[in-house]
Amino acid sequence: MSYAKEMPDLTHGDDAAAVNSLRSAVMRLSRRLKHQRVDESLSPTEMSVLGTLSICGKATPGELARKEHVQPPSMTRIVALLEGKGLVRLEPHPEDRRQKVVTKTEQAEAMLAESRAKRNAFLATLVDGLDEDEWAKLRAAAPVLEKLAHL
Repeated sequence: MSYAKEMPDLTHGDDAAAVNSLRSAVMRLSRRLKHQRVDESLSPTEMSVLGTLSICGKATPGELARKEHVQPPSMTRIVALLEGKGLVRLEPHPEDRRQKVVTKTEQAEAMLAESRAKRNAFLATLVDGLDEDEWAKLRAAAPVLEKLAHL
């Protein structure tokens, strides 16, 4: 089944302007959120890996590399750094003795919870500047943005 004829042309007119505006706004907001960190010693990539582990529970370094869109050797280094900071544990893979499984520690979970709270508070202060109609539109758009983030 082809959807090409049903898809709007996002390269011209109002749709292109909306895509450009969305891209710009998401990037600026993302940068501002990245500065709302609890632990300045962690890179955004390290934080992202911990967030991924928070969602999936555990993963091999190869799985994490795919999810984070980095090369396996880079993920091996990231996991080693996180392990050195006491934020992840490496455990034997239950089915493949050649592999390890990465899990987050309680320290990582506490740090992630504090980080989420700080970023949520930051966003709440921004949202406080919206009128009720803008806030309603943003609440309605949240699930769509979440979907885009995971496509």
